[in-house]
Amino acid sequence: MGTAEGRTRDWIGRLARTIALGYVLAGSVCAQAIEVQPTRLQIEAALERGKVAAAARTPPDRLYAWFGSTNELEPRGFLMTKLAGLTVMATHFALRSATPSDAEINRILEERTLLISLSIFGDRPNFAADSYVVLLQGPRTIKPITVRFDGQASRTAVWPNAPAYRAKVVASFSYADLDPLAKTRISVLPGSGGEVSFELDFKQID
Repeated sequence: MGTAEGRTRDWIGRLARTIALGYVLAGSVCAQAIEVQPTRLQIEAALERGKVAAAARTPPDRLYAWFGSTNELEPRGFLMTKLAGLTVMATHFALRSATPSDAEINRILEERTLLISLSIFGDRPNFAADSYVVLLQGPRTIKPITVRFDGQASRTAVWPNAPAYRAKVVASFSYADLDPLAKTRISVLPGSGGEVSFELDFKQID
């Protein structure tokens, strides 16, 4: 059971970690838009969120700009924006008691494409082969620069029941082609047919 003093220290430690995690999540929620050219203050804030996340032992993959379902067996995805990339990188470094160099920070800031990673589900191992992704912003259809997909999907925890297979589809889009403030529909077209779509407001994404 431990002493009263020890229990108090444990409680204070848990409270501190909870508060730190709250700051991390608040920083993710209080987004302004997809920042193509972040300011120095935004860059410093993103790096600081990474340090706080590491102190709170928050898994780095929770710091991406997630969208879709929170259910592990339903479609979801995340955007790898510049600010999210800085936060995730800073977390990885801080977990090793290290700090990213200016060159590593600039590598993310100079990125010309927005990466979108999507998890979709199907009924056979090769359902995601030859998948394609487009962005719809008003009347505009924005095509990706690259698309990668799992040729062989992995079994889900409920296999052989539906959804039996999960696959990842990753697409990159040029920042020059898209409006970082627009309401956007992400449309995934699996090679096996059908469509999986997500409605996002880029103005609310960090």
